[in-house]
Amino acid sequence: MPIYEYRCDTCGFQKEYLRKASDPLLTTCPECGKETFTKMLSAAGFQLKGSGWYATDFKGGGSCAASTGDGPPPCQSGACPAAS
Repeated sequence: MPIYEYRCDTCGFQKEYLRKASDPLLTTCPECGKETFTKMLSAAGFQLKGSGWYATDFKGGGSCAASTGDGPPPCQSGACPAAS
């Protein structure tokens, strides 16, 4: 789900919101109540949920050599040859 950044042109209040792309734009500032709350143009942000590629493939760090068949690959056993 994308993270959008909004800012009020009247009072300067700024906040990030986790919203669907299909959700309507926010226009009322939660701080001052004016209709000058606009979405800012900023770097794209998103949130990954569940056990996806990051949690299973890249979370451990650098790349390691493949297993030789005598147990788990070196990174899973805690001895990563790429780190030394």
